[in-house]
Amino acid sequence: MSQSMNRVILTGNLTRDPEIKQANSGVAICELGVAVNDRKKINGEWTDHASFFDVTVFGHTAEACGKYLSRGKPVAVDGKLEQQRWEKDGEKRSKVVVIAQQVQFLGGRDEAPGTPVDTSDFADF
Repeated sequence: MSQSMNRVILTGNLTRDPEIKQANSGVAICELGVAVNDRKKINGEWTDHASFFDVTVFGHTAEACGKYLSRGKPVAVDGKLEQQRWEKDGEKRSKVVVIAQQVQFLGGRDEAPGTPVDTSDFADF
């Protein structure tokens, strides 16, 4: 059986401030919301379309995201998709989230948007 491929790369803006918490093991976990804009031609006219993704970040990268990012900041995320499943009120539910393996900050406090910020010091993988 061949190995499946599971990789996603997104660039967009944060839809909310990062939510950071600690796992029982002490590892930092950061939840991000990322909006990715696209343009579609509908009935001959170009229309902006946004897609919204939940992103989970772990470890030192999660700590850096919680410290330096805020709503509206541009980011690039390289990771994989994971389907999470649970049951609520007897109903099976699921959602697909992005598990970030790398997050690049695309603008800083005093930098012009689009200026990459090196986060390699924070990489866990």
